[in-house]
Formats: sequence, structure tokens, C-alpha cells
Amino acid sequence: MKFKKPEQEKLIKLNCSTLLCLAINAPSSYEDLRLHSEVIDSAQLLDCSVENVFATNKTLQITFYVHNLGFSIQAVIFSPRPYMRHQFIQGSRDYYYAKVEFNMGKAQVAHPKKVTKIGAITAKYKPSLRSDVMSRFMASMITKENLMSEGLNESITTALMKLHFPTDTLPYAEAKTFNHETLEALKYTEVYDYMQQLSHKRSFFDAKYSCSNDYKEWAKTLPFQLTNEQVAAIEDIKKDLSSNVAAKRMIVGDVGCGKTMVILASVVMAKGYRSILMAPTTLLANQLFEEATKCLPDLKVALVNSKTSKKLDLNEFDFIIGTHALLYRDLPDSALVMVDEQHRFGTQQRNLLAKLVESSEKRVHFLQFSATPIPRTQAMIDSAQIDVSLITTTPFEKDITTSIIHRDDFTQLLDHIKSEIAKQHQVLLVYPLVEQSDAIAYQSIDEAQEFWKKNFNNVYVTHGKDKNKEEVLEEFEKKGDLLIATTVVEVGISLPRLTTVVIVGAERLGLSTLHQLRGRVSRNGLKGYCYLFTNQEKSSRLDEFSKCENGFDIASLDLKYRQSGDLLSGKAQSGKKFVWVNMGEDEKIVKQVKNDLLTNI
Repeated sequence: MKFKKPEQEKLIKLNCSTLLCLAINAPSSYEDLRLHSEVIDSAQLLDCSVENVFATNKTLQITFYVHNLGFSIQAVIFSPRPYMRHQFIQGSRDYYYAKVEFNMGKAQVAHPKKVTKIGAITAKYKPSLRSDVMSRFMASMITKENLMSEGLNESITTALMKLHFPTDTLPYAEAKTFNHETLEALKYTEVYDYMQQLSHKRSFFDAKYSCSNDYKEWAKTLPFQLTNEQVAAIEDIKKDLSSNVAAKRMIVGDVGCGKTMVILASVVMAKGYRSILMAPTTLLANQLFEEATKCLPDLKVALVNSKTSKKLDLNEFDFIIGTHALLYRDLPDSALVMVDEQHRFGTQQRNLLAKLVESSEKRVHFLQFSATPIPRTQAMIDSAQIDVSLITTTPFEKDITTSIIHRDDFTQLLDHIKSEIAKQHQVLLVYPLVEQSDAIAYQSIDEAQEFWKKNFNNVYVTHGKDKNKEEVLEEFEKKGDLLIATTVVEVGISLPRLTTVVIVGAERLGLSTLHQLRGRVSRNGLKGYCYLFTNQEKSSRLDEFSKCENGFDIASLDLKYRQSGDLLSGKAQSGKKFVWVNMGEDEKIVKQVKNDLLTNI
């Protein structure tokens, strides 16, 4: 809907940019000017006859007989204006608006307001505009015709009209919370408006190349069968790559879901043209390079990192895998660009990679991969701006026992660690800090490592600020028994022999981070163990986490304890909070909005 300049100015004052944003700006209260035959829990209309008036220097006291309630009431006005002393004439009958209170069994009101317009219910809003200006503005903007022109259906429109302009009943349930019909309409409208704005931000471009190779013959050469969800994601990408419109898709998979095979299948489908993949660390790039070399024997694969010679001619390769070092190379013509663990890169880095191989008019196909599950509701909302594929299952069932432990359990924990190391398995200890801090009641890596090195062999230590962390992790994979680290190991690292992770101060981390750390163990089907070490006697949050294994369900659970991100501004997890929608519980409403928006296109 287009707004005139005065309307735009009012919307800015109300912090709204759309009509639907204005529509979910619910009234903070209502002025109910209908006559009730009983006392209600708010100000109400009183049909009064003046029985007696008594004036003092500082007060005006009036005894009213209230006809609609059937009893007398004592009214008081403090510091009355001179004209008020002549307003209340014994025997006169008028309508007044006030809240009835009872004190020592006697009915009282303070500062009754005389009214002439009766029978209406008027919505009151938090003061951004003057009350009368706001009322006129809402009446002119929130109309059935305007709401339906935005694409809302009749039932949602009707519920919103009842919210702002109630006629016979107030839209309240108990304790002044909105009733179910009103809440559903507010939630639906909020998501509808949000997704509509996201879709307007999305741009479509001609694809540089259309790729039409199939992946099925290649899949038959793998020593395992792809899962149904891997196949579904690959089929989504196949449709993208064969289109004349440049793909922009995010593939979100749970820990250990087999994203690497989806990446390689994408390269197979783009065969005949070049593909590029950027990974956040040298270790991950190396792992992906090894997998690609093994699974794509008929393609020439290059590995680019900060140590790679500038003289290496990338034009000779079909598939280029690299770290952010790719951003500083002259990249050859390509059809497909992919980013693994996309949230580890800034938006500018991701965009720059794509621009390095784009022409001014046509765009490469662009795929982003993430191993951090998001709530399904979030995925559906994201889909208004970018295509989304979810991989919620893993190629094999993980067997991980999650336990909450305290100081008293340390002896048993030590016995378990010794037992696992004796089986040639590896153990990971995650500490909250590198150095000691009085602000946190847990040991740091610096404080703890002496004990572990004294009691165990082959102990390795690393953290986020360690310049050699990737070399340490590579060496640990081959030779180590016990790794002491911070959450630097959260994402992506493959340690096949790792069976146990101990997370110190677990209550301090988000549930998604805990899930990522837990996902480091049992990568190849070994029995896994996750120990959540906490000083808290009880934590319902950790209890719920320990019983939940699916990353997408955990992401929804996480939303109970933190606010979701703002997709419109691009600041994911920045603390933007929907006013009415609960991202963890309103999946059904979001799904309905998505379907309705697709129908309206």
C-alpha cells in the first residue's frame, strides 16, 4: 500500500513501515462506554444522579446514585477547578466514566469524567501520537478493504477489525490477554508481513550457465547409499542448476548428516563447468579435498590455502577447494560457487567470493551449507528470501549417552576416560576459558592442563587464539588420547576415534553449541558419551537437552531461552524478537503463511 506524506510521517513515529505492521500494533487498553449492570475490572460507564455535594478547600465530594448498578457511590475530586464546583447540581442526571473501587465495603470513584458519547468501545494505544490523532489515523488506515488488499484472508481481517474496533465484546480472554482468535490473527499477520518484506528483498538474476548433468550413476559408485533427505536436497539443487535463473540456496544439515556428499553431488551435476568451494579452516578444506579426490576420480581437484603458490594455474582444475585465501586469488570462470559452514564467514566475504567469478549481468549458482540446525519455523521464514533444504537425518543412527555431572562425579568420570583411552578411543575436554577469571567459577585451560598432563599421556591443548590450532588438531587426530580445548572444536572437525566429550560449565553455552560439541563424537558409529559438567544443582534446560538428540528440535528448544535473529537487517541472532510469534511453537501458523504467500504469487 502506498502512503501519502502525512501518513508516512505518522508511521515513522509509530516505528512502522507497512500497513500490516500498523495492524499488529494492538491497543494497550479500551475505553468501554457501554452500560454494564455490574462492576467490571476497569473503568466503566456510570449512569448517575447527583444525591449530595460537599466541598472543602481541597476536595469536591459527590454522592451519586448509579442507576445501572443499583446503588449509591461516593465520588471525590482532588484540587477541583472552579467550574467543577458548579458542574454537579443536586438532582441532575448525567453519564460519567470512572473505575469503581471498594474501600471498607463502600463503593468509591476518583475523578469521574463526564461523557456525552455512549455505547461505543474505543481502543487506546501507547502514546506515540496524541490520542485523538491516533484514533483518527487508525480508523482511516485499518479498514477491511485495506487489509484484504494486502493479501489477508477474510477471517484474519475480521479478527483484526474486531481487535481495533470492537462493537459488542472485547477481544480479551482471562486476565486481559487476547483471546485465541485474536492472538492467531496477530501471529499470522506478523509472519505474513515479515515474509512478504523478505520476499521483496529477494532478487533474481540470469544464471551464467545452466548445468544438466545427472548424479545417479556417480551415486552408485559410492560405498554406501545416500539417505532419502540427502537425495531430496540433491534433487532440489539439480532443479536449481538446470534453471536459467541463478540458484541461491541454503542447505542446513544436522551434525553428521552427510553434507559433504551433497557438496560432491553438486560438483558432479555441474560437471563440464568449474565449481568452487570455500571452507572456514585449513583443516576442513583439507578434509573436503581428501573426500573430493577419493570420490571424484575423473575430476581435477585443487586445494588453495594461504601457503598455496600464486603460480598454481587454477584454470587447469574442475573443482577448486580453498579457505578464505580464495578471496585473494584471480579465480577462473565458474558455474557453481559453494560456501561450507557459511555462518563462519561474514556476509561480505560470502558475497565477495561469488562476485569474483560473476559477470555484470549474469550470476553463478550459489549454495551455502550449514551444520547448525535452525528451527523449521525459521527455515520456512528464510525461504521467503533464499531457497532452503533441510537434512534432519544421519546416514547411521548415532548412539550417544548424554549425562549431567557435578563435582561429586569426578572419580567416575576419570574411570570412564581411562577406559575409553584403553580402547584406543579419544576424549575431548571443553573448557569455558583459556586463562583464569574470577568472573567464572570454573577452571580455565591454563589451570586444568597440568592435572591432565600429569595423569595422562598424549594430551594436546588448543584454543581459538592459538595460531597453530589446526596443526594441533591434525596431530591429535593421528596421535592423541586427550584434547583440551575451548569451543574452537565446535564445528566441522572429523575425529573418527573421538567417543567422549566433557563440556565444563555447560549451562553457560547455547543449546545449539552444546549439540555441535556433542556431534563431534560417534562420527563413525562408535558408542558415544557427552558429559555436561555444571555447578548448578538443577537445570531444566540441560535436562531437556540431554533427552533430545535431533538438532532441529534442539534449535526450537533453544528459542525458549534466547531471542531469534533479525533476517531483514541481516543480523542473525542479534536479539530481534517477534512481538506475537513464538518461533519454537508456532510452526503451524508459519507453514500456513508460507502456503498462502505461494498461492498469492
